[in-house]
Amino acid sequence: MVATIQELDNQYVATLKGELDTAAAVEAEQVLKPLYKSDGRDIVIDCTDLEYIASSGLRILISILKGAKANGSKVSLRNLNDDVKNVFRLTGFINLFDIV
Repeated sequence: MVATIQELDNQYVATLKGELDTAAAVEAEQVLKPLYKSDGRDIVIDCTDLEYIASSGLRILISILKGAKANGSKVSLRNLNDDVKNVFRLTGFINLFDIV
């Protein structure tokens, strides 16, 4: 799992690559933790290369969403593959995020 954050066009863009499973969640959370306090900027999470997400990965994304909403920001998930999108659909999280 590789997670990165960039600042582009006055928003944060996080990129997730690989499998966001329980083993990878600890390291990914450390990288993504600055997004918990988005300082009013919107957040885009690019999932083009995200192959799998476990409940621990969903927890990280929900924490990002809570922090963003508290600061007046929105979180968009971009380029979910069908398997990952199905996880969001089954958990009901598909209604929480702006999926583009």
